[in-house]
Amino acid sequence: MPVNQMPKLPYYAVIFTSVRTEKDNSGYDKMAKRMMEMAAQQPGFLGVESARQETGITISYWKDLDSIKNWKKHGEHIIAQKLGKEVWYAAYRVRICKVESEYGV
Repeated sequence: MPVNQMPKLPYYAVIFTSVRTEKDNSGYDKMAKRMMEMAAQQPGFLGVESARQETGITISYWKDLDSIKNWKKHGEHIIAQKLGKEVWYAAYRVRICKVESEYGV
């Protein structure tokens, strides 16, 4: 999401940070793309930003906490979460924040 197109305040940010495993990561890129496409179709989804080097960071933006809860329990997302825990991630953390203020150029 371009920084000049952020949603109207307040909104919620789900910050997902991860470190990938050394295991076979086949299917990861396809699943990550699918999750981005599906999240964008969920009610309350506002946008996403992502970067990956040694640590991956994906921040998705949501209208409210209910939208986040509904996405977390979506069937295909549950499958992706399971594969992430068992195969793709050596470590990960999810943080949910309410964005009440922001600034920038």
